[in-house]
Formats: sequence, C-alpha cells, structure tokens
Amino acid sequence: MKNLKYIAVLILCVFAASCKKYLDTTPQGVISTSDLNTPANTDAMVIAAYSSLGNDHYTYPYSSMWAYGSIRSGDAYKGGGGPGDVAEFNQYETFSLNRVDNGNSDATWYNLYVGVGRANTALGLINQLTVAQYPNKVEREAEARFLRAHFYFLLKILFKQMPWIDETVAKAKYNTISNVALTSDQLWTNIANDFRFAAANLPVNQTDAGRATKGSAQAYLAKTLLYQAYTQDDKNNVTGVDKTKIALVNTYCDSVINSGKYSLNADYADNFLPQYGNSKESVFSIEYSINDGTPTGRVDFGHCLNYPMDVEYGCCGFHSPSDNMVNAFKTDASGLPEFTTFNNTDVVPSGDYTSGTFDPRLDHTVAIPGHPYKYQTGLVYNASWARAPQSYGNLLSMKEVVAYTDPTFKRFPPFMSSSKDWEVIRYSDVLLMKAEALIQMGQETQALPLINMVRQRAINSTALLVQANGATTSNYHMDVYKPGINCTWTNAYAMQALMFERRLEFAMEGYRFFDLVRWGIAADYLNSYFAVEKGRTSHLTDANFTKNRDEYLPIPLNQINFSKGLYKQNTGW
Repeated sequence: MKNLKYIAVLILCVFAASCKKYLDTTPQGVISTSDLNTPANTDAMVIAAYSSLGNDHYTYPYSSMWAYGSIRSGDAYKGGGGPGDVAEFNQYETFSLNRVDNGNSDATWYNLYVGVGRANTALGLINQLTVAQYPNKVEREAEARFLRAHFYFLLKILFKQMPWIDETVAKAKYNTISNVALTSDQLWTNIANDFRFAAANLPVNQTDAGRATKGSAQAYLAKTLLYQAYTQDDKNNVTGVDKTKIALVNTYCDSVINSGKYSLNADYADNFLPQYGNSKESVFSIEYSINDGTPTGRVDFGHCLNYPMDVEYGCCGFHSPSDNMVNAFKTDASGLPEFTTFNNTDVVPSGDYTSGTFDPRLDHTVAIPGHPYKYQTGLVYNASWARAPQSYGNLLSMKEVVAYTDPTFKRFPPFMSSSKDWEVIRYSDVLLMKAEALIQMGQETQALPLINMVRQRAINSTALLVQANGATTSNYHMDVYKPGINCTWTNAYAMQALMFERRLEFAMEGYRFFDLVRWGIAADYLNSYFAVEKGRTSHLTDANFTKNRDEYLPIPLNQINFSKGLYKQNTGW
C-alpha cells in the first residue's frame, strides 16, 4: 500500500480451533497475541488488515468483484480461452451450471474471512491498550471496524447469510456460531454499526494515502443502508423499501457532499489512469505498489487475467463486454439513452460506431477493434487481441488495465498487471446514491441535477477519445435530462433513468449484479438478457437464472462440512 510500510505478520490458525499445547516453549516463527500487544505491533496489525483489501487472486477477485458482479449481470462475458478456462466463472455466468462445491466460491469465502480475522485481531490488540499507551487508539479502532465492515459487506452481498464473528468472540466459540444465528437484517445492522462507528471517529483527512477517512465511512454507511433499505423475505424477494433507512442514505450522502472534500474529476478517464490515483473523486480506494523492494511489487493480481493477447501483453482475455452492454451506450436523437429499444439492433457485429450516436463512456470502458487502446493513439486495439472470439467476441474491458508503456505496468509471466489504484467508492456513486434516495422519497425533481452532474461530466470527457488524425473515435451525441424538452420527468421515469445511469457510469466495475438483486429485478432482467444473447453467443446456451435461488451464491459445501452441518444452505440450493 502506497505510503504505508508492509509488515509481514505470521498468523496461524485464523478462525480455527486451538491446538493442543505439546511444548512449553513457543516454536520459532510463531507470534502470539501477547507478543503483538505493543502500540507499534498493533499499528502493524491494522496495516495487515488493510493489506487484505488487495490480497485477492484472479480466481477470487474480490477487490473489484468483476467475476461476481459484472459477468453475472449481463454486462460482461467471462472471456478467456473458452467455457472451460476457469470453469468456475462460467458456472457463475450461466447460473444453471453453478454448484455448491464451486472451489472459487469457497476460496472467496475463506479469504474474506481472513480479512475479517485480521481486523478482529487488530481490534483485540487495540482493546487491551489505553489511550495513554496508544494515542491513536480510537482512530485505529475506527479503521479496523471500517475494514471489517467492508469484508462483511462483500460476504453479505455474495452469500446473504454468514456467521458474524467479532473480536469479543473467543476462538474456542467460533465453531458454535451458525451463519443463520442472525437474520439478514441483523447482519446488515451489524455492518452498518461498524461503519457508523468509523464515521464518527475517523478524521476528515489522513496523512497516509489509502487509510479510511470520515468521508469513506459515511459513503460506505450510506451504501450499506441503501442495500438494507430494500427489504427481502427468506426467498430473496424484495418486499418493500424502508423509507426511514432511505432518508438516512440521503443524510449520509449529504455529509460527504457538504464536506467540500470531494468532486467529480473533470474527465471521466481520470478515474482509470494511474497518474490520477487518490483524486478528488476517490472516496475510498485500494492501493497497490511497484518497485517497493519486493520481487513483483504489490500489484493488482485480481485483474491479471484481463489483459489482451497482443504481443506487448500476452494473456488472458477475460472480462469481455457483452453486446447488450455495448448497445446500452447508444443514444437517441435527443442524446438520451434508449431505455427500451437499445438492444433491438446489435452494433457490435458491424463495428460501425459512426453511423449511430453514443455516450462517450463507451470508449472509456470498452476496447473496440480500430479504436485506441487506453487512449494511446499509437496503440490501436486489434480484433486478433481477443483470445476466443468464437465464444466471447473480440471486445475487452479497459477500465482495470493500463498501457504496457505505463510505469505502473508489471509483467510476471505468463501474467501481468499494474499498481494502479482500484476505486471501491467514487464520488459519482455518492451522487447517484443520493439521487436514488431522493427518488424513493418522492423527490425526483431534486434528484435531477445530481444525475445530470454525472451525465454532464461524461459529455465533457471526449478530449482523449481521438484517433491519430485527431478525429473523434466514435460519433458522440449525449445530453442531460431536460424535462419538458427531451423527457417527462415523472417519478417512474426518474427511477428508470437512475438505474440506467448506474449501469453506464459503473459498467465493468463489478457491482451491477448486486444492484439488480437489491432492486428485485434480477430474474426478469437476466432471463430477458439470456433470451436475446443466446442467439449471439453459444456459450450461454445453458444459461438460466432461477428466481429465489440465484440471487446469492450457495454457502460453499466445504464450509458446511467444516461446520459439521451447523451452517445452513441458502434457499433454493
């Protein structure tokens, strides 16, 4: 993590039963909690918890969630060498092929709990020190609770029901806590309480880039409450919208907005270029590093499969934008999205992005043959860079990658990645969360300028979208919503616009599927998507979303077995 020193701490038996003590002496290489109980070591343990943010792997890429939230949403195909290449992700994408023994789901569960465990270990150490001994006690407690809440948030949106274990639970009791000991709503409340404590006790600014701030916690609390507000029954049906929580979402978004610390970057591209890391739009990001004294640096390993097959890169062609998602960037004669007709014709086979009109965010998001790759006019994306066009077409995702000439780029054959930061929450997300809350409160008129702020920034983001001869890469025509001129701004229309705006603004960023689930539209939306997309790509032949099951991943069979049946399987599995 930039500006933070990494301190390797060996922690054995995380979330495991105690081992019988055979020797009176502590073996070499084992660090006990009492050894760690100093201010310096407590700080190191907090940093160890931070390191879990980016300790994912291409088989469990929870830092960006692309395998869980993009390829399960209709925004992306799995990509790679074919359905059998990281077949577990093919199971995710098709839904009907997913299994309770999917090893990548098990690895995701386990490694997120490693993050929870590190946060709990840090909190246990913090609790044993006084403020006199440890002047940063309250602030570090707030950071550790923020991190724990982040890991639990991911577990919650992935698996719905998980065992809640905090620093007050003795390790000997871990195997007595079921994943259904708390209701779904109680789990959300616990996550919100951790973020609430963090929001109350974190500073507005941090000296070290990457540490959570008051704004980070307020935004994440708003996000948590927004998810919790869409109430679900035991079968994952959305049964209502809690207007009290919606009002709190609005309040916490206002806290972030009114702080004056954040604003939209002038160009949408700045969010996906390394030189603009920790920008004014960054509310919370995961930090990576390179040339830090380690062999490969601390690079973004969760995205290392997502580079093209060009000789300058070499692997592996995962995370391919779907035709449906590309078509969503079309605009009508007034410069607005084509809400219901965008997918009636498919622009992808023709490769013609000049006859029709498009939202500029298309070329910030999608690598298209004949278009500059990562804004490099001398590096033009070629269809041959796709790995398995017969299965996934010839498009690739661009937000997560960098140009091979970028100083953050690093090869570790056969893979590669970069030390570019990854944004977890951007300021545009705060604006759109507030807009959603206002619409749900019946105040769609107040939501309009927030959505238009996001759209206006996109309109202004064409400076880098040019060919070598200076011509614009695609035919861009986009406008803001103007009630009475180009739209009728009713509450229903505003909600439709909000949903569509979230798709375009955060395309390929990993959370689209979870929006569909919390809105209660996942089954209808995805089965309608499959009905058309199956005619475009054969790898979706078996795809089908089963309502009241596929809203969540199954609890991994390994975890149920380890718990000796204490954990209960999710509905429908």
